[in-house]
Amino acid sequence: MLDLPDLTPLEERLGHTFRDQSLLLQAITHRSYINEHPDFAYAHNERLEFLGDAVLELIVTEYLYKNYANPEGDLTNWRAALVNAKTLAAISQDIHFEEFLLLSKGEARDKDSKARMYILANAIEAIIGAIYLDGGTVAAGKFIQKFILSQLKQILELELYVDAKSKFQETAQEMLGITPTYKVLEEKGPDHLKEFTVGIFLDKEMVAVGRGSSKQEAQVAAAEAGLDAKGWRTKIEGGKEKE
Repeated sequence: MLDLPDLTPLEERLGHTFRDQSLLLQAITHRSYINEHPDFAYAHNERLEFLGDAVLELIVTEYLYKNYANPEGDLTNWRAALVNAKTLAAISQDIHFEEFLLLSKGEARDKDSKARMYILANAIEAIIGAIYLDGGTVAAGKFIQKFILSQLKQILELELYVDAKSKFQETAQEMLGITPTYKVLEEKGPDHLKEFTVGIFLDKEMVAVGRGSSKQEAQVAAAEAGLDAKGWRTKIEGGKEKE
């Protein structure tokens, strides 16, 4: 008999008390846990994640459409910044629900990998799916407004929806007349688990360093760090709000 966690503290953090708590239990159950505990009575969270992803996109899209008069391209970029894995994983850490996740022993140990980021982001989507099934659109919308749409102000102010490499290059050219370059500083790990360390340079000055599982990912991380190092995350007024 498996000892299941008391989910009441998690419900309090989420702001939703489940009529059917098994939905929440399924939302926090990763496939790896089922593989390690084949006698577990509940399913893993991938079907709920599928549902929650659609609910999240619809509610965010409707909110942006109703509240901002910006063109489609702006709204698409803002939505992508709100619902991407990096944003959702950060939100999951704000909620502090990682301790409730049911993972295999191997996955539980691997806390700093890119895979963990996706596990956390997917669990957020699964929780949204569970809340939707348990409480409907209103309950799901309340959660999304509190934890996800509340990030929009910062995303707009810091232009986090803009591609970091393009932003760094455009700013460097405008302010300094220099086109940035990237250089791989280190490459380590086996072929299936590479980690690249890349520096971003303005002439001979190394501005910042980024790491990632591909050169492209490391370059983006370096550009993001470079924007912070140079103070080039321009603050703007957050869109054209409708009357």
